[in-house]
Amino acid sequence: MQSQDVVPPSARSSSPAGPGVDVEQAEAALVEHYPRLVRLAYLVLPSRARRSRRVLTAHSLVQRALPRGRTPAAVVPAQSEGRAGDAGYALVRLQVVRTALQAGRPLGRGAWPRRSQLPPLLPQVWGLKLFPRPGGADELALDQRLSALSGPARAAHALRGLERLPDEDVREVLISAGVTDVDAALAEADRIPDAYRLLDSPEFDPCSLQARPTDLLRRRRHLKAALVGGTALVVCGTLLGLPGDGWGPDGAAAPPYTRNPAAQAALDPGKLTRVPPAAWKTSARTDFSVWPARGGVTGDRALLRRALAVWARPGKGVEVSATPGTPTGGPAGPPQLLYAGTVDTARVVILHDGLRVVRYAEPGDGDRGAALDFARADGAGRAGSSAVVLSRADGNVRYLVAPWVREAGERDLLEPGAGATALDLVDGVTPPLAGPAPRQGSCTSWNVLELTDGTGTRLVTDLGELVPAHLTAGRPGAVTEASGAKALRTWAPYACSLGAVRSAGVRSVNAWVFAEQPLPGAGEAGRGSSRPKDEGGTAEWVCTRAETWRGGGARVLAQFHTPGARFGAVAAKAEDVPACGVREPGVLAGVLWKSAAGSWYLLAAGSRGTVSVAATGGVEGSARGRLLTLRARQGARADLGGRLENGRSISGLR
Repeated sequence: MQSQDVVPPSARSSSPAGPGVDVEQAEAALVEHYPRLVRLAYLVLPSRARRSRRVLTAHSLVQRALPRGRTPAAVVPAQSEGRAGDAGYALVRLQVVRTALQAGRPLGRGAWPRRSQLPPLLPQVWGLKLFPRPGGADELALDQRLSALSGPARAAHALRGLERLPDEDVREVLISAGVTDVDAALAEADRIPDAYRLLDSPEFDPCSLQARPTDLLRRRRHLKAALVGGTALVVCGTLLGLPGDGWGPDGAAAPPYTRNPAAQAALDPGKLTRVPPAAWKTSARTDFSVWPARGGVTGDRALLRRALAVWARPGKGVEVSATPGTPTGGPAGPPQLLYAGTVDTARVVILHDGLRVVRYAEPGDGDRGAALDFARADGAGRAGSSAVVLSRADGNVRYLVAPWVREAGERDLLEPGAGATALDLVDGVTPPLAGPAPRQGSCTSWNVLELTDGTGTRLVTDLGELVPAHLTAGRPGAVTEASGAKALRTWAPYACSLGAVRSAGVRSVNAWVFAEQPLPGAGEAGRGSSRPKDEGGTAEWVCTRAETWRGGGARVLAQFHTPGARFGAVAAKAEDVPACGVREPGVLAGVLWKSAAGSWYLLAAGSRGTVSVAATGGVEGSARGRLLTLRARQGARADLGGRLENGRSISGLR
């Protein structure tokens, strides 16, 4: 860790004073923006401390950032939109940055330590360790790069990316916080590539935490030392139990803390449910419950024991991830074994307990540590249980496909005219496929898995979770598989928009062309017209709806695609709305569009059954039918409303 070029407030030059800030004003700003301030403190603090200690220190620094009375506010920017001009927020943020920099300084000899350099007295959580939810490989790499920076450089990077401050404003904040060599801090922060989007990741969110027990054996010894008398010792032993050797080493699992019969049965590899290979052919169900156990090491009891033990008690070295709405507790009884084998350089076990699909992976070279991933799969039908992700490495994905899959292929959604590349299946495992477009950079391809069985051909795509999402096309309630020629042409301009629903617990995504609209040309009829005289081509309106495994949290995008454009443009988006779904297929959306002649128009379209559309606000006008074309000004904003043929009203997506 590099030394931090910070001086105490008493030694730095004073900054110009702004308007006074009352304690009440500062408290209001702190409470309103508390999660952002804690995230800022967490990023500035050095990562050499344990993550649990770093979390508590970040909360402590923010909670002690209030001034003791009316305080002159330093003339530094408050924040981006929503906090601009908020002197209370600027003052609290400056104090957070200042104390976080002080907390990272080494204790000097012969000098009294500052309060921020000592372990936090409050908050405290007894018996638990709290740490942020783990991110992916990109977040881990960013954290490692940040740990190599000095405190002022980390503060500069966080203020740039998290607070969206330009370098001039970052300079003012750092000077006010006591940094003497600001130029060196900014230059050092430039060594980090542009990964500001990752600063909003759960990896760096100290307000969204996971809890794990502390060292249970040490806690037990301390408790026994404090208790006096045989009765107290008996009660303590009854409540906590005594650890035993179990069935053998549990790998990366935490110490055992329960010995009830049901939990013990769930951890016994000999009691795992194993389905016969041909069970799916005669079963009334076609889902994960009829998958046979596959893989080369399904008889490795030691591996299966470790997988079950880590599932029940993930230790400190286990990276745990779960799709939204998925519980991460241990199994209620013996789960079903779907796969156990060596994949690339790891040993992988896939289990299913009726509600969740769970993947356990450990290094194949004997190194310690493991990964545990959870995904909901309740109610999965034939399409939802067609495949699971076995591994991701170097931008490639391997899948384990259902036993009823006859053929598998790889297809690029952006190239609807190209055929699928056939894949050879070995015991249901695909070779490595190029994954979809990366999170960063341009989207030049979106590769999906094409699966063929006795009922037809379907497409599934990896959205960063264990169970890939099923792709369909068509009007809600009458959707078809996305593997047909027409459906592939529908999906091509909108494939890259699938990146917006990564890691959201998505079960299926449907694309529906709900309207086509002539584009106005040079002879457009004028304000309020619903049809242009000289058409400039026909645009396409598509809504994509991503349904989740948990039911709630569905995401809807209304997209607008003009002739000749490679990609569609997102015109509106919404979450947890019935629009564009089975319950309410109707959808209405609008976009501000600029013609080739330089004129601006408000274009709006509704789905079938819309009998009138109207715009109010920055653009006003109406039209009969489901299409609306109005002249507009650049940057104009309008509210859309419509009327359905059954008399009900419909609002535009935002």
